[in-house]
Amino acid sequence: MSYLAYGDRVGLRHLVMDDAAEIVALNKESLDLHGAWLPGSPIITLEEFESYLGRFDGGAHEGFVICRLDTGAIAGRINVNNIVRGTHQSGTVGYAAYASTTGRGYMTEGLRLLVAYAFEELGLHRLEANIQPANTASLNVAKRAGFQREGYSPNFQFIDGAWRDHERWAVTAEMV
Repeated sequence: MSYLAYGDRVGLRHLVMDDAAEIVALNKESLDLHGAWLPGSPIITLEEFESYLGRFDGGAHEGFVICRLDTGAIAGRINVNNIVRGTHQSGTVGYAAYASTTGRGYMTEGLRLLVAYAFEELGLHRLEANIQPANTASLNVAKRAGFQREGYSPNFQFIDGAWRDHERWAVTAEMV
């Protein structure tokens, strides 16, 4: 598959139906890693993947995967959600590494690629990331990708059975 952007070790491309088996397997292996951090039910069946992929029809959401250039294997995924056009030109970023790929810097490199792609190709001006304060790995990815902390949102999102506080992080086109 062709990449929309690529760095030294990873490439960015759109999520496609052919990714179903690999994503389902990665999500199954990462249930413990993702449980406390990701909203919604884990995508662990082909039917759930099809439903998830369907959310990217239309212009409000874009789904991407980060792939290792040496093997083509998926190292993580990134979504740009809630895209608002007009005078905002903004979106909210959500991302996840997998148990077999976490801690290697793939997501930092991939998020940097996504930021450039979102500003240059999608025409966005601002990206936000909402991250639980205890999710230090995710906070560090955002920091390394150039996001800056803007605030704190109590009871922001329902995750893992409770309303969770989040820190608000953002990056604008002028910042990169």
